[in-house]
Amino acid sequence: MAALVIVAPMVAGCSGLGGLSDFSLKDQEWFARPGKIFKGGNSAIETPPLSPTKEVSANDLISSDGQCSGMPAQGAPADANASSEGQVSVAPVALGHTECDVARAIPVAPESVNLSNNARGDRVALITWKTGPRPGAYTFTSGRLTSIERVDVPPPEKPARAAKKKRA
Repeated sequence: MAALVIVAPMVAGCSGLGGLSDFSLKDQEWFARPGKIFKGGNSAIETPPLSPTKEVSANDLISSDGQCSGMPAQGAPADANASSEGQVSVAPVALGHTECDVARAIPVAPESVNLSNNARGDRVALITWKTGPRPGAYTFTSGRLTSIERVDVPPPEKPARAAKKKRA
C-alpha cells in the first residue's frame, strides 16, 4: 500500500504532459521525411580518407638523381608555353604523401637524395631541399612522407645599393 501511495503521484504527473507528446510526434514526422539539402543529383560530399590506402607503386618513388616518372627534365618548364618569370604555384605537402607527390609539389630540384633501408627492410628516402618555397629535410618510409625537419637556409642575397650622386 505504501508503494502505491509513493508511485501514484509520479504516474499522475505524466498525464499532464499531453502537449509534450504532440511536440514529439511533430518531430518524428519531420525527421521521417526524406530531406533534400541540395537540389538535383547526389547529395553526398566526397572527401578523401585521412589515411592513405592506395599502395605506393614504383611510379611514386623518386630516383637517386631526384627525378620521378613523368616529371620534366631539370631546368625545363613543365609546360612548353610557360614563362620562366613570375611566381610559381606550390601544391600542398602533408604527411603520408608519396615521394613523387612531394617532389612535384616543390617546384625546384632537391639538393640531395639519400636512399637506404631501415632495420625492417623498408625503403627510407631522405630528400633535402635548401631552396624553393619549402626548404627542409623530408624523410620518407616505404614511399610515404613521415617527417619534415628544418634545414639551415642561406640568407637571401641583398640587392646592391645604387651609387649616390654627388651634389654640385
